[in-house]
Amino acid sequence: MARGGNLAAWSAADVAKAISFATDWLGVYVEEVNALNVYPVPDGDTGTNMHLTMQSVRRQLTDAQPSDMPGVAHALAYGSLLGARGNSGVILSQVLKGFSEAIREAGRLTGADLAEALVAGSEAAYAAVMKPVEGTILTVVREAAEAAEQRFTTGDGEADAEAARQEPPALPQREAKRAPAGESLHMRRQLGVLPRQDDGADAADVTPLDLLRTAYEAGQASLARTPDLLPILKQAGVVDAGGHGFLRIVEGIIAYFEGLPLPPPPKVERRAQQQFDEEEFGFCTEFLLADVEVPTQEIRELVAPYGDSLLVVGAEGFVKGHIHTEEPEKLLAEVSRFGRMVRSKVEDMSEQHSEILADVDAAAAEPPRTAAVAVANGYGVTRAFRSLGVRVVGGGQTDNPSVQDIADAVRSVGADDVIVMPNNKNIIMAAERVGDLVEGKRVRVLPTRTLGQGLAAAVLFQENADADELFAEMEAAARGSLTLEVTRASRDVVLDGVSVREGDAIGLVDGTLATSARGYVDVLMELLADRAAEYEIATLFYAPDVGEEGAEAVVERIAAAHPDLEVEVHPGAPDLYPFLMVLE
Repeated sequence: MARGGNLAAWSAADVAKAISFATDWLGVYVEEVNALNVYPVPDGDTGTNMHLTMQSVRRQLTDAQPSDMPGVAHALAYGSLLGARGNSGVILSQVLKGFSEAIREAGRLTGADLAEALVAGSEAAYAAVMKPVEGTILTVVREAAEAAEQRFTTGDGEADAEAARQEPPALPQREAKRAPAGESLHMRRQLGVLPRQDDGADAADVTPLDLLRTAYEAGQASLARTPDLLPILKQAGVVDAGGHGFLRIVEGIIAYFEGLPLPPPPKVERRAQQQFDEEEFGFCTEFLLADVEVPTQEIRELVAPYGDSLLVVGAEGFVKGHIHTEEPEKLLAEVSRFGRMVRSKVEDMSEQHSEILADVDAAAAEPPRTAAVAVANGYGVTRAFRSLGVRVVGGGQTDNPSVQDIADAVRSVGADDVIVMPNNKNIIMAAERVGDLVEGKRVRVLPTRTLGQGLAAAVLFQENADADELFAEMEAAARGSLTLEVTRASRDVVLDGVSVREGDAIGLVDGTLATSARGYVDVLMELLADRAAEYEIATLFYAPDVGEEGAEAVVERIAAAHPDLEVEVHPGAPDLYPFLMVLE
């Protein structure tokens, strides 16, 4: 089917389809971007985090199916905020937030509209960062946006781009006039936010695609200068990973309108992280709160003393936070009092760096015979899957990944045989469609209905085992496990013979409602009462608001009631669940 072309203006459908295609385009280059990542720490996940953020936008566009520009704008802002991962992903979400606010009132997106939206995206990103650093994605986005804006002041951004090449830019001090909220783009131009047509290039002669090409070329020049602005990049001999990832997204939008197919993934010959010795980098800690009623600034001030690389942003009652800290558990416990913890993630950046070095050493080895992909959330659960050699797709209850999200993960593994564990009954159907999208691999879905079944199966995973034999063994392990989940009722209901009031703690056994009570610990103990004797090992994951001391108290209570049950305890339960327990 023909795509795009050099249209005079883009419709809402054009923008939505281009963003979705650009997500796939970035997916091709994830490892290339990861290989450049040395700032703020060399943990090699910038490409992955930016792609996860874009996948969340694509999922929102797919689910909402917006028919007009306000709907597309909402999907860009809302999807990117909810799905933002890592430092680069949160900054990217703010670029998309500013961009979306600028296009919201446009019926169709002209070149002039696009220029304004790019500038708004840059300004939003700078505003979100407490201590902006030049030579990063911020610089690349800003200089690309400025070149686009200059098309309407000089008709050609080359002179200003050349001036910028001669002298590193200072932090932007933009004082452009702002139209009142809700004013149309036409009114904004009347107020002077964008020049009138007779001030420079004729706006009717500059298509959105022409404009984006200008921004892309300026962005490439800016990216090439990032090592001159950030010494660690020059030391490593690379350009900024976040800026490179942003330009891959822009490149993907251009490719969509030019009708280009997705290219093959480039071969990564070198990883910049190899140049850095193993050391302690702390923990990359993220949280997403819902139902927040206090100002975002109050949460930002609370979090700031815990570490660096701080980003705290909010919209529509949600607050997203990112920080590098040595005290992740304490931080998450503190912020959880400001709202409902929807999602949290903690990753040991020192461990990530060590894994990259190990991967480099193994790059020349034969690819594995079999790979495993699992859908999971909760940083402790995710870490457990990864420690067992399983590739993880973020998602779960109320946050189902798309077929394309799972397919991207399947494509990213080296093995020809791939076992997929959906770990939720609502995701099984999507997982079963992945084989239709992925060529050259045999995809087998192990229909795990809970995270506990997936973890029990993953314990047996071996990448060099025969896929058929391995599948049978993992299937048996999943069937032999029992998953106990404790969460909160969101409404009054009578289900499976259990009467529940909104706000009650409820307990599920393999996904089926089994009991309810006023306290989470009481529910967990009730679930165990008639079941613990049949099993030998229990693995307990707890949420940040339970805390380490609270978890220890629970374990003591379990030991007293069930002395023969061996209990392993880990922080990082799935989102929305104070406790997850796997019995084996």
